[in-house]
Amino acid sequence: MVSWASQIYGIATYSGSSYSWNQISGSKIMLFSEKMKPNPFKATFGLPNSSVSSMGKKFSFNSNMIIDNGRNGHFGLVDDKVYGFDFSMMGSKKAGGLHPFVVTCLANGEMSAEEKVNVLVIGGGGREHALCHALQRSPSCSAVFCTPGNIGISKSGDAICLSDVDSSNSSAVISFCQKQAIGLVVVGPEAPLVSGLANDLVKAGIPTFGPSSEAAALEGSKDFMKSLCYKYNIPTAKYQTFADPTAAKQYIKEQGAPIVIKADGLAAGKGVIVAMSLDEAYEAVDSMLVNGIFGSAGNRVIVEEFLEGEEASFFAVVDGENAIPLESAQDHKRVGNGDTGPNTGGMGAYSPAPVLTKELQALVMDSIVLPTVKGMAAEGCKFVGVLYAGLMIEKKSGLPKLIEYNVRFGDPECQVLMMRLESDLAQVLLAACRGKLTGVSLKWSPGSAMVVVMASNGYPGSYKKGTVISNIEEAEKAAPSVKVFHAGTALDSEGNLVAVGGRVLGITAKGDDLQEARDRAYQAIEKINWPEGFYRQDIGWRALPQKQFS
Repeated sequence: MVSWASQIYGIATYSGSSYSWNQISGSKIMLFSEKMKPNPFKATFGLPNSSVSSMGKKFSFNSNMIIDNGRNGHFGLVDDKVYGFDFSMMGSKKAGGLHPFVVTCLANGEMSAEEKVNVLVIGGGGREHALCHALQRSPSCSAVFCTPGNIGISKSGDAICLSDVDSSNSSAVISFCQKQAIGLVVVGPEAPLVSGLANDLVKAGIPTFGPSSEAAALEGSKDFMKSLCYKYNIPTAKYQTFADPTAAKQYIKEQGAPIVIKADGLAAGKGVIVAMSLDEAYEAVDSMLVNGIFGSAGNRVIVEEFLEGEEASFFAVVDGENAIPLESAQDHKRVGNGDTGPNTGGMGAYSPAPVLTKELQALVMDSIVLPTVKGMAAEGCKFVGVLYAGLMIEKKSGLPKLIEYNVRFGDPECQVLMMRLESDLAQVLLAACRGKLTGVSLKWSPGSAMVVVMASNGYPGSYKKGTVISNIEEAEKAAPSVKVFHAGTALDSEGNLVAVGGRVLGITAKGDDLQEARDRAYQAIEKINWPEGFYRQDIGWRALPQKQFS
């Protein structure tokens, strides 16, 4: 890959096999190459007020210049003129002929060019819809594919969905990537990561954002995560791991209730029971260790101290050695208003989360995230991907403790984060894959975002499939900055949009503040016609005045 980087104060024009540069003094241009050695053009030099320099016969350029007088467009939110250059490049040292480039330039700012990439997203839920939506907006993305995807992703134009590529089959995914020249794979769900999809893709030379199966054990085994925490002094709740139900119950009796029972393995977000009484705790142990409700995932259980406080979600992009934080978010796990009822995969979220102050975010990075990244590297399984820390801000101390790790973007937190992200997501994820996050910074839209999940009646228990949903387009037009992300939808034989999952839609909105984001999200929900669906009416209650939820 060849890249240009420069600081400019004038107008750049390119034609044929030479370039001309008109500027005031002080401008610099640099050409650098990662994999082409020797390269006679690898240099940094100052240019006089006007200069023409031949690039020789090695390279040729075709370009199209666009001047954009400041708008929120393809190149992001800008205040001054944007000079957009769409390049096609021919390089005799690199096979393959033409290579597409995009250049973004802010007047009196920086100009950079990166090779455009085709991206494949693995998964088909609301999280993957949000990722596709953000990648589609990325200037460096040439095309976005998603397998299996869903009808909402396809209809919205956020990605090309693939029904014929089995994402659980590494060979099929690798074959597709090679045929379509995929330059980045983003793995959404945890299951393919734990089963080793990222290992196989990286071995085939395909840049993959997502950890190896060894590193994915941070989510795949809660006992592994807790052991790492204790070894590297990462603050978490005290615990014991059991395979024998009698021993587990004895420990529970000694500790008392409330207490938390967790299945060791992956249980689709349902393997955690907060027991408020001893009998409830004993029942949870029996359901996992005796009755096998979670199969092999529940062959061992973690019995954990109950922490009282406010939960928050913290995300960091990791390149194996370094980590950069994303914006904060707060999820709502319980199914009912006022955080009542059983746990779910998440009924709504908002960003930023006021509970995570800048001071607390810095503390989380220093005491939890970075020690984990360094600990994983020391254990011989470097973590590359997004590290999602489920936190409890303890009531008694005001300090964060780690509840659990997930090795992928949270759902529905991903929806609000991707709505607010203004940076080129593809370039950030590629930097992580290449171990080059140092110096990378992220740009976020001001204000807040909120997502409210609409679920099938009966969720998280049994629910009816095939119920008809209508007025999605009307919902997206109900207020500014509204996007409906699809998680569990399909088309029936008559072409109707129907619900096929538990959590089905994520109605997401941005606003100048959390109140405005909330108002817009609920205005949009009122437009959706789905009698067999339900939603919580109090998303954001911890951060907003209580009177509006009465």
